[in-house]
Amino acid sequence: MNHILEIAEQIQKKAWGVIDDINIIELWSSIGATINLVGSLKTGLLINNRDIDFHIYTNPFRLADSFSVISRLAENKRIKTINYTNLLEAEDKCIEWHAFYDDQEGYSWQIDMIHILNESPYVGHFENVAERISKVLTQETREAILRIKNDIPIRKKVMGIQIYKAVIENGIRDIDSFWQWKQQNPDGGIITWIP
Repeated sequence: MNHILEIAEQIQKKAWGVIDDINIIELWSSIGATINLVGSLKTGLLINNRDIDFHIYTNPFRLADSFSVISRLAENKRIKTINYTNLLEAEDKCIEWHAFYDDQEGYSWQIDMIHILNESPYVGHFENVAERISKVLTQETREAILRIKNDIPIRKKVMGIQIYKAVIENGIRDIDSFWQWKQQNPDGGIITWIP
């Protein structure tokens, strides 16, 4: 197996261990929520950026329910920090929770839980994006994405969707070409590209 694929597989296995340890699916399900994995773990493209993304829906949406789940999540001794952003009045129409989990090896994992209002224009959008990316990936594009992601320093924040678009739509295959592409394609907030 290709070395980069092995690294990604090991990190993704650890991500699932984090998900199991924090009991996140059961916690959100306990309030009747639908919790969907999105992002790089969903597409099998998680590598060096330890970030796990969930989109969460409840009907009806109650802010108190969101806080009750997070208060129970905070009881896990490996959760060290939780950030909250209220974007209910913004275009996104959501609550953002970012929990930080320190694993046994000393790595910090960011768990993004986006609790979305049913009126949000983004309901189901990123689930659809993850599904489409998974369908169009080839062995070559998967490896190119993982290599580029792995070559980006952890402190340098780059949205995965930018890399996916560069590789899948524009044929970018290495980190130097990606930086050139990124300079010519600046991001402007939420990227709604879908392959």
